[in-house]
Amino acid sequence: MTLPRIRLLAIPAAILAASVSPVAMAQDAARNPASSQATAAHPYLTIEELRRKYADAQSRYAEIGGLKIHYKDEGPRNAPVLFMVHGSESSLRTWDRIALALKKRYRIVRYDIPGYGLSDGATDAAVKALQPTDIPVQLLTRLGVSKVTFVGVSSGGTMGMYLAARRPDLVERLILSNTPSDPVDTSHLVMPKSFTDAVDRSKQTGFRDQAFWNEFLSYFAGDATRISQQTRREYYDFYRRVPEKNLVALVARIGDGKQASVEMAKVRQPTFLIWGGADHLLPESAANAIARYLKSTQISRVIMPDVGHYPPLEVPERFAQLLAAYVEAGTPNLPAQADH
Repeated sequence: MTLPRIRLLAIPAAILAASVSPVAMAQDAARNPASSQATAAHPYLTIEELRRKYADAQSRYAEIGGLKIHYKDEGPRNAPVLFMVHGSESSLRTWDRIALALKKRYRIVRYDIPGYGLSDGATDAAVKALQPTDIPVQLLTRLGVSKVTFVGVSSGGTMGMYLAARRPDLVERLILSNTPSDPVDTSHLVMPKSFTDAVDRSKQTGFRDQAFWNEFLSYFAGDATRISQQTRREYYDFYRRVPEKNLVALVARIGDGKQASVEMAKVRQPTFLIWGGADHLLPESAANAIARYLKSTQISRVIMPDVGHYPPLEVPERFAQLLAAYVEAGTPNLPAQADH
C-alpha cells in the first residue's frame, strides 16, 4: 500500500514558526548566500562541522533517496527491536539515556530525520521522490528488520501512526508520547516574558541563540531543572545548523487533520500512551483525543502529571521502565523476550 502524501504538523514547530521560519531563512540564504555563513551574530554550523563534533563510534550512515541518513543500531541482533523516532526540533539524541538503559535487552534502532541531527537536509529531488515513512521503511529493510515496537515522541509518534497504517506487518505495537492528532492550536499558550523576549529577538535577528533554546526547553519541561546543560548546548548546536530549504518536508505533520484522521483509523496495533500531563501545548486532553482517533486499537496509557512535552528527554529512566513493562508484560501474545 502506498501512503498518501500527508501534511502533518510537528508540535513545537508551531511555536518556532511564530518566531523565525527556517524555510524563510533558507530562502533568504538562497538569495544572499553570504547570509547563511557563520558570523559573530549568526554562528551557523555546517552539517560537516556537526558530524565532526557529534558523530561517535555508534554512528552509521545509509543513503536513502540520495540522502545520507544518520542512524544508530545497538543491542543484541536476536533481541526484539525498538525503533525510536524523535520529533521536530530534536534528534536521535532524544533517546540516548533510554538506549543506554535498554540496549542490553533490546535491539535499538533510531535515526535522524532529514534536516535534523546529522542527517542530510532534504533536497528538492528527495522531496519529490520520498514521503516521510519511506525513510524508516527503507532503513529497516536494509538492516534486515521485519518487526518493530515503534516508539515516538511528538511528531515522531505521528510518524509511527502513519507507518503502522502503511505497514501493519512491520509495526507490532506503538508507544506514543505527547503526539498530536489534531491541527495544533497555540492560541492558549501563555509564555513567560523571558521566552517572548527570546522569540522577539529571534524574529529581529533571524537566529535562535542559546538563550532562546534555554527558554524553549524550560517552557516545554514539567521541571526545567531536569534538562541538563549538555542537552541545552546540544540543542543550540544542532539548531544553529546552516538553514535548510526543505527542513520539515520529511517530518510527519498533521496538516488540516482530514487525511490524518483517515490514516489513524486504519491503525490496529496495540498502543501505549506515555504522556507528560504538564505539557502546555498537548496536555491530557490531547491524549484523550488521540485515543478517540485510534478507535480500532487497544489503548493503554500512563499520564505523568509532573512531566512536559518531551518525557523521554525529561524523565528517561521512568520512560524506559514504562516502555519495558508494556512490551514485556502489558501486551499479550507476543514473542518471548531475549535473555536479560
